[in-house]
Formats: sequence, C-alpha cells, structure tokens
Amino acid sequence: MCAGDDHNCPQFELHRRKLLDELDAERRGFLKGAFVSAAGATALGSAGASLVSPAKAQTAAARQGRPNHHYLPATADTVHWGYFSKLLKPAVEIDSGDYVTIEALTHHANDDAERMIKGDPGAESVYLWTKDQKAVNRRGAGPLDGKLMGRGAGEGFGVHICTGPVYVRNAEPGDILEVRIMDVKPRPCANPAHAGKAFGSTAAAWWGFHYKDLITEPKPREVVTIFEIDATGQRNWAKAVYNFQWTPQTDPFGVVHKIIDYPGVPVDHSTVKENHGILKNVRIPIRPHFGVIGVAPKEADYVDSIPPGYFGGNIDNWRVGKGATMYYPVAVQGALLSVGDPHASQGDSELCGTAIECSLTGTFQIIVHKKETLEGTSLAELNYPLLETQDEWVLHGFSFANYLQDLGPTAQQAIYEKSSVDLALRDAFRKMRTFLMTTKGLTEDEAITLMSVGVDFGVTQVVDGNWGVHAVIKKSLFTGAEA
Repeated sequence: MCAGDDHNCPQFELHRRKLLDELDAERRGFLKGAFVSAAGATALGSAGASLVSPAKAQTAAARQGRPNHHYLPATADTVHWGYFSKLLKPAVEIDSGDYVTIEALTHHANDDAERMIKGDPGAESVYLWTKDQKAVNRRGAGPLDGKLMGRGAGEGFGVHICTGPVYVRNAEPGDILEVRIMDVKPRPCANPAHAGKAFGSTAAAWWGFHYKDLITEPKPREVVTIFEIDATGQRNWAKAVYNFQWTPQTDPFGVVHKIIDYPGVPVDHSTVKENHGILKNVRIPIRPHFGVIGVAPKEADYVDSIPPGYFGGNIDNWRVGKGATMYYPVAVQGALLSVGDPHASQGDSELCGTAIECSLTGTFQIIVHKKETLEGTSLAELNYPLLETQDEWVLHGFSFANYLQDLGPTAQQAIYEKSSVDLALRDAFRKMRTFLMTTKGLTEDEAITLMSVGVDFGVTQVVDGNWGVHAVIKKSLFTGAEA
C-alpha cells in the first residue's frame, strides 16, 4: 500500500499529504526530544543536547513556515552514476526544513535482473542497455569516450548510482547541512514471481580485503551472493538464496568483463552455476542504511564516488539509517546533496567489498545551518561528516581527511595506493580530541584519557580507496554530574 512513497499510486497526492502531516508531527517530537535537556543552553551545554542550540535549530526548521514534501524518484533522468560533480543540474530544489523522499537504486541490481529490475519502471529506465542504447551512459568519473581502459564511458572510476543532486536554497560554502533520516524502506521486487520480497547482492570481489588471502581453489575468484529480504517489514532478517562465481560477462556493447570492473554489466545466468542451499540456518539482521550520502566537493569537476571524504560520500557506515542525523560541511552553492549505495545490512569493515546491496527509499529532512549562526557550537569548525544518533556521536576519520586536496593533482588515482587503517585511526583520534575539547571543554589530557576508556574506535571500511575508522562516544558519559 502506498504511504506517500509510491509516486505511481493513483492517490499519491492524498497519501503524500498524510505522510507530510505525520512527518511534521515526528519532526516536532524529534526537536523536543533532542533539545529537552538543553534548557536554553548553548550546544552541548548538557549531556543530551544536540549540536546546535534549541532556538537556532527551531528557527532553521521553521524558517519557511510549514515545510514542503518533495518526491525524487530514481530514473535515467534523475541519477548520476559513479561520480559527484559540482557541475550537475539539480534534480530538485528545496528550502531548508523541507522533507524529500528519495529513491536509491543499488548498482548491483543486474547481478540478478529477474529479482531486482524486471517489472520496475524506474530500475528498468536506469539499467536500460542494449547494443543500440545505454540510458545512463557515463558510469564513473573517467572520460566519456571510454578508450582509456576500454571498459565504457566513465571507465567505472566510481560505481554508485546516486539520485540527485538536491539543491538546497540558501546553502552556501561554509554552512553546515543537517540531514535527518526520518524513514528507510526496502524497494519491493516488482516481479510478480517474488511478490512481497526484496533482494540484494553481495560481491566478494577483487577490491575486497580478502582477495589475495584465499585458501581454497580456484584462486583468485569473485563470488556473488543473492539475499532475500521481507519487503513488508514483518521479518527483520535476510537469508541467502544462492551464490555464483563470476565468469567473463559480455556487455551489450560487446566488451568482455573478466572481472567485476564496470558497474551495471548484466549477468547472463546461463554462463554461471547457481549454488543454492548456502548459509543454511543463518539469519542476517536487517539494518537498512545508505552507504552514500554526500554533498558535492569543490576541488574537481568530476569526483569518483568510491573514496569518501570531508564531503561525505561513500562512508559505508551501517549506523547511517533511520533515526540518525548527519552533518556535512557545504562546499558549493546549494550543497548539491546526493543519495545512493543503499544497503540492507553490513558489518563494520565491509570486508569482502560490498554490503547486501539492496535498493531502498529514504525520507529525509534537510536543514541549513548558516555559518554566522554557529559561533560557539561544535559545528562552527566542522570539516568532516559527523553522525548523531539518539545515544551517540560518531566521528568519521579517513586515511586522508581531504584526499582531493592532500594528494594533489593525481589524488583520484593516488588515494587507492596510499590508504591505511593506521592513518585513518590517527585522523579519527585527532577529530575526537578536538570534538571533546571544543564541545565539552576538556583539556587535551582529559580528552586523551577519555578516548582510551570511553570511546570505541572501529574500522568503518577497508575497501573504498580512502579507508575509514569511526570513533563512537556515548552521550550518557556526560550524565554523571554530582548533585
């Protein structure tokens, strides 16, 4: 049933208005819960306070009066595949405080087109590729002619299908963009043979951490596993359906792909052996999230979607799901926010190369915090993507905090050769140290001690070029003031 999130529904507008009313009520509850302990103090003046003061956040959300709700479907006209760009024409324009529901398609849907594309007009339009036509031609930040490596337009230097960008009016460089994730739902399979289900793909691929450390034959190999998810939400776990070893696949233009080296290549299942009955009695907990949410970087016209950075992008943190809030530094006019790389579930590190790559639809509230209003808050000097949940703050460190700037003209190639976990850990440490000193008024010595005993550092991912380490600190650590 349409809940204001299916633009093909005949009563979409009625359902959309009902959804907006519900979201508006939820927003008021969100603000009340986030700011109840602030008591008019400045940001982080008390344990449960949000990152901006109550007055400033309320003003930002209500500046335009009743917020509007926008719907952004994923079609060949609304997605960009494998790159971010400050040159992109916006797919939609919104005001600060507005809601936007965004469809996000997985770039692995052609691993099993019967389950993840067939009968779905949006997915079919994006994935359309025949010997005569390729609906979304450029796939990656590489050259359009595709002659450099012979793989196709964009050369696969970036792989994610990104819906957008969303142009946020009055968002300017130096501002902070707050992105509240209000809801996340799996995209149901449109094939009647699989009604009520959704599907995702996991590729244990050549870019995975494991690839050169295999112990059984054949070596090397790439293995794709298809998972089933309950699209109705009644079952909160995924189960494996089958797997297969990648074999050379010929794309509609006649290019042979011996490995998974270009996004969206259709898999001819007559050339692979499906192994059913795998991962028996194993239930993978569902935690739907977006691997990619990011604003456009300023340093280059076309930026590979794989390495994350100060602008967000392919962070691949499973915590970026419903109920979470992300903060991003705005680098270009309008922010140009894009969403993609939807996941049904993922573990920290994303070790084999992917999560359960599964198409999702998310509803977001987008709020601009103007630079001049942030003095005295932790957002004043924020230059990295910051995650806030009801209970935690999560800071994202990378091997290179701003690889586009740090590595110079060849940054988009060099980043794949220079990343390491220790560099990412040091970046996360430095960010957490500053966060604690700035937001809690701790001395450097106090901050370092607290990090060792009260902060969890985890490996976010080791497969995205610019490796990531996240630092998690619980808000409850600051509730111990003695009476």
